[in-house]
Amino acid sequence: MEYVSTRGGPEAVGFEGALFSGYAPDGGLFMPSTVPRLEVPTLRSWSSFSYPRLVKELCALFVSATLIPRSVLEDLIDRAFSRFRHKDVVHLTRLKDGLNVLELWHGATYAFKDLSLSCTGQFLQYFLEKKQKHVTILVGTSGDTGSSAIESVRGQKNMDIFVLLPHGLCTQIQELQITTIIEENVHVFDAHGNSDEIDEPIKELFADTDFARKHNLMSLNSVNWSRIMVQIAHYFYAYFQCAPSLDTSPLPVVEVVVPTGGGGNVTAGCIAQKMGLPIRLVAVVNSNDIIHRAVQHGDFSLSGSVKATLASAMDIQEPYNMERILWLLSEGDSSLIKTLMDQFNVSKSLKLPEDLHRKLARTLDSCTASDEDIVRAMRRCWEENRYLLCPHSAVAAHYHYAQLGYPFPYNYASFFCSTPRCCLAPASAAKFQDAVLRAGLIPDVPPEISALTTLETRSTPLKRGEDWAKVLREHIEEMAQRR
Repeated sequence: MEYVSTRGGPEAVGFEGALFSGYAPDGGLFMPSTVPRLEVPTLRSWSSFSYPRLVKELCALFVSATLIPRSVLEDLIDRAFSRFRHKDVVHLTRLKDGLNVLELWHGATYAFKDLSLSCTGQFLQYFLEKKQKHVTILVGTSGDTGSSAIESVRGQKNMDIFVLLPHGLCTQIQELQITTIIEENVHVFDAHGNSDEIDEPIKELFADTDFARKHNLMSLNSVNWSRIMVQIAHYFYAYFQCAPSLDTSPLPVVEVVVPTGGGGNVTAGCIAQKMGLPIRLVAVVNSNDIIHRAVQHGDFSLSGSVKATLASAMDIQEPYNMERILWLLSEGDSSLIKTLMDQFNVSKSLKLPEDLHRKLARTLDSCTASDEDIVRAMRRCWEENRYLLCPHSAVAAHYHYAQLGYPFPYNYASFFCSTPRCCLAPASAAKFQDAVLRAGLIPDVPPEISALTTLETRSTPLKRGEDWAKVLREHIEEMAQRR
């Protein structure tokens, strides 16, 4: 399996090359040159697999056995999931009115990103130990990525991780999960900017190819293909858990509702769909609605500044993984994607070509959820089920509840009412106590979360007006001299 840039860069790379990269050298994102198609008998045979077994089967399709032998790959994945609190790693909870909630948050930081990052950390360590190599990891976080990335590599001598978090825009718990990890290889920067602004210095350092090569820069944001790859399993597991029967022909369709920010998770869903999984995808966004406007109207343009919402991890105006989705839908037309993304990078405004927009609208449905919608969904779910949703999970529940009423508010609401639906739950409500309280509910906080407030914290401020890229560059150089 080879990986190519969405913008057509001249060199394809193997899985190892994609894993150790951030953006491709031409500014694009790595994607597999071909997406394997699974036939119905294979889907039927996989239907009884556990979540870890599905991750193993899927990763084996995208990682050459000459790079990581199958037995080693399986062992790495088992190690990655050994710290998860639920015996099944992920868990489907069936609630009233057909609300199926796939809990993806049973890892160390109570967020879905633990699933892909724990595996990615193991893959990294495997290659680094073999080659006696050191890497410098750059991560921008809107809330959950930072802590999950830190947990996946903390204490490792052959990795230094630099995390930028947006000052005051994460919940207290999210911030503490990042700033209380006191390890020699963990470097946290408290940046006075939003989640899009903190991506800019990271892009600048990756664009400096000499610096990036010298320090072996890489990213653990969802620009990294490994994260997308592992997340494909969410959709297979959701499908097999919710499909009524796989004995029919054609196979039944399951609708999967995806809370969407940077677009990495929904990209994995599009790839699962391309592989032959009969799912209908719905991307649900908060008030930062660029993906919704792209799906509904072909308008991929910024609209003012990032809006702070209860679903803070989704407060993103520039969902970079849309580039992967558009590449996939264009059948790998890298010339077109390069033209479109160059235009967007200059003007921050893009009208999708008609044919591409038509394909996008066939692949995805979408809707938006305001803070009021989020609160109502959290409250209704509790009142009907005594089940607490985090605000990100609540945007998916909002879509589900909207489909139960008439008239249907969204353009795919005419989808057969008997079709099962699965709402992905990316985080535990325990991380979002303010949102729970705003819904008039009582937070349920595990002891390890409560204990965070008693721990020492460490971070370096990045103030407005400073050259953040320069500050990062100096810190990375300083750490390199100490080694």
